[in-house]
Amino acid sequence: MTEEQAGKPKAKTGLAHLWAAAGYSAAGARRMWREAAFRQELAALVGFCLLFLLVGAQAGEFLGLLVLGLIVMAIEALNTAIEEVVDHVSPGWSEFAKNAKDMGSFAVMCALVATGLYAAWVVFM
Repeated sequence: MTEEQAGKPKAKTGLAHLWAAAGYSAAGARRMWREAAFRQELAALVGFCLLFLLVGAQAGEFLGLLVLGLIVMAIEALNTAIEEVVDHVSPGWSEFAKNAKDMGSFAVMCALVATGLYAAWVVFM
């Protein structure tokens, strides 16, 4: 047995698995809070919600905004995960590391643009 396998915890099942998964998600949320981009995206979502209130948006429109906001946060989390893995695997500069980070950034930008277009449609249409 390798050293890594000896320290690996036993897999959990049932309710213990659900409880552990909730803990992992909470840890991920705490980690994301340290990212300025995540905090800015969350602030923008709150701002859009306030704007939707001002223009009298319908419940379904709020739901659409919240779904898009969650998608942005999920993609931001995946982008951060990519960056951390790339930084660990390739601590120096490399073309592959740059490309991986740039593509993650592009994914976040696409989600942000989609959210912005949706918000503009709700506010101005």
